Amino acid sequence: MKSLNIWGAVAAGMIAFCSPVFSASLYEIDHSHSSIGFAVKHLMISTTKGKFNDYQGSIQFDPENLAESKIEVTVNAGSIDTDNEQRDNHLKSPDFFEVDKFPEISFKSKRIEKSGDIYSIVGDLTIKGVTQEIEIPVNISGPIMSPLGKQVIGISGETTINRQSFGVNWNKVMDNGGLVVDDFVKIQVEVEAAARL
Repeated sequence: MKSLNIWGAVAAGMIAFCSPVFSASLYEIDHSHSSIGFAVKHLMISTTKGKFNDYQGSIQFDPENLAESKIEVTVNAGSIDTDNEQRDNHLKSPDFFEVDKFPEISFKSKRIEKSGDIYSIVGDLTIKGVTQEIEIPVNISGPIMSPLGKQVIGISGETTINRQSFGVNWNKVMDNGGLVVDDFVKIQVEVEAAARL
């Protein structure tokens, strides 16, 4: 599937390394400084935003050896949060994510590519048991050493997916011909990750 812009374009970016002494590390996502969110048009005139509150992920990153770099993230689909309980319950239902049957959303990178100073994460996104390849342009910052003595990196990206490609296909047509919920969903990722000690 062609992304339009980890994700949903997760804007292209430049990578900067603060010190050449840092080595490749396995990083874990710091939830207190990270978010995995989304945005979608409602009634074709406004944007509804949401996030997932429960997720786990690891990042193996070596700027000198991208072939050995990889990212894996698992999201609890039932942790979806749009700040509206009724809407959240609908999103958890078979009309959308069907979380009782498909409790997890996952992303597993296949490769990290570099063109000039631009990095893109290419990998498999799985929603409702359907796997599609997506591409996420990202900014990667660091590594730096935090005040707590941990090596940390930051990843910021955005991409757009067509939810219909993953079987998330509930919708209604309005009298004017527009859709209640847009098919295209923007995925927005802001991650801070710390190296395992």
